[in-house]
Amino acid sequence: MTNVNVADADPRDRSKSKRVSALKELWPFLKPYKIMILAAFIALTLTAVVSLILPLAVRRVVDTFSLGNTIILDQYFVAAIGIAGLLSIGTALRYALVTRLGERVVTDIRKAVFARVIHLSPQFFEKIMTGEVLSRITTDTTVILSVIGSSISIALRNVFILIGGMILMLLTSLKLTSLVFLIVPAILVPILVLGRRLRVISRENQDWIAASSGNASEALMAVQTVQAFSHENLTKKSFDSVAETSFSSAKKRIITRSFLTVIVIFLVFSGVVGVLWVGARDVRNELMSVGMLVQFVIYSIMVAGAVAALSEIWSELQRAAGATERLVELLNIEDTVNDPVEAVSSPSSWSGEITFRDITFAYPTRADEATLSNINLKIKPGETIALVGPSGAGKSTFIQLLQRFYDPDQGEIFLDGIDIKTMNRLEFRKSIALVPQDPVIFATTVMENIRFGNPEANDEEIYEAARSAAAHDFISDLPKGYSTYVGERGVMLSGGQKQRVAIARAILRNAPVLLLDEATSALDAENERSVQKAFDHLSKGRTTIVVAHRLATVKKADKIIVLDKGKIIAHGNHHKLISEKGLYARLASLQFTDGVN
Repeated sequence: MTNVNVADADPRDRSKSKRVSALKELWPFLKPYKIMILAAFIALTLTAVVSLILPLAVRRVVDTFSLGNTIILDQYFVAAIGIAGLLSIGTALRYALVTRLGERVVTDIRKAVFARVIHLSPQFFEKIMTGEVLSRITTDTTVILSVIGSSISIALRNVFILIGGMILMLLTSLKLTSLVFLIVPAILVPILVLGRRLRVISRENQDWIAASSGNASEALMAVQTVQAFSHENLTKKSFDSVAETSFSSAKKRIITRSFLTVIVIFLVFSGVVGVLWVGARDVRNELMSVGMLVQFVIYSIMVAGAVAALSEIWSELQRAAGATERLVELLNIEDTVNDPVEAVSSPSSWSGEITFRDITFAYPTRADEATLSNINLKIKPGETIALVGPSGAGKSTFIQLLQRFYDPDQGEIFLDGIDIKTMNRLEFRKSIALVPQDPVIFATTVMENIRFGNPEANDEEIYEAARSAAAHDFISDLPKGYSTYVGERGVMLSGGQKQRVAIARAILRNAPVLLLDEATSALDAENERSVQKAFDHLSKGRTTIVVAHRLATVKKADKIIVLDKGKIIAHGNHHKLISEKGLYARLASLQFTDGVN
């Protein structure tokens, strides 16, 4: 497989010229279920063979009927009923097997794609909408489900009927079959020509569906902002535009497919009528029996039906090929941050020493603008460091690099003397607890939101963490206390309540490194003092990095690092930096009523 960087391309600009051969990428997901595939194939073969035997029985019935032998006629009717029974059992078995196979394989694909995406670094999500990713996991896999759970088995059955029917037609009447073969090229040409066009349109349609999903997801996730700025109509127009473009693409696909169907079915059944006319004349001239003509006609109809069905299924296979490619792109995406093949073992216990050595970094979307430049910083175990400076100075970037959401362009970051690039990200991140500026609250209960910090924690530990975060009182006042469902993104909680839940989550994690990114920004003065006391207690014995605009929260830090335009311009404690009359002193004079205390 070729690795593709999906994040580098707009969904509507990616190549549309794709092939049905892309479906071979599904084999790794089908391979574990070879026994189920074999059983389905046997059932499919059985139904195809029985279907091909049925016209032979009909011929015998027709020819015997004219002879007037009732006993033999009855036997043929009994045989026909037996054949119908086998056909029904085989069809039911085939349906059950392929449907289950389709559901199983698509579930595995969804799990594999989600597992891949959830581990991708933030850079991936800078260039692709979350809604498009969700569209691929849902809409595209639904297309694949339709193909694996139905279309492929129907296609194989019709291929068997087509080949078997052609052979039996030859055995029945070489003359009439030769006439049928003259029609085949006329049918194949539109299938190949229009099929290629249909493949391109199908891929384009899938891309626009994903784009509309991304547009809707973005708007709905920011619905309060949209409404606050009276932007509903403009947002609606934007979505309508994308949705209509998607519909136009779907309309082109439907028209092309319908046109293909009209041509194929007309040619097929016109050919059957023509052959039937020739056969009727042969019966009149006693060149073949009525039973033989009936048998041939039935085979002709079966073959014609198979060709028509295959033309329909071909369109479905092309749609599935496009969907498969889009999913495989996600599975094969090249990430900018990867764990080493042979990771260094993490220590059994962490002291929390952090070293930034010659760090220079620019975000991929702003590669010509360094966010951090030539940063050297050593943080001792248990030390509290505050990062201050104007917006855009690079404070939060420190935290993102330490968690290895990005890799620096130059330099190394060490945790307890080990380069974090040499360790497994899941392992070393266990030593870090984070309270972000914009806390993420999940659509579950308050209890489970706090337990997110430590899934193994018991209820009493959660209560204690909530008390330390000054959250216990407001949680107890909720309708169901800790069992209260807080809604998507915590819509039932205020900004300060969300922040305190996030703080309780970090406290519960009990990690040796604590990262506070504007962790008290959404709190009122009273709760900020309560939480600050909790932080003072929590930070003892832990390495703490505090990012703050409100300098009152950093006055007690062991060391304050002043950043400006990605560089460290000063460092020291509060009183030292005030006395230097630099950027920190100017920021302090704006925030403290007495200017320097």
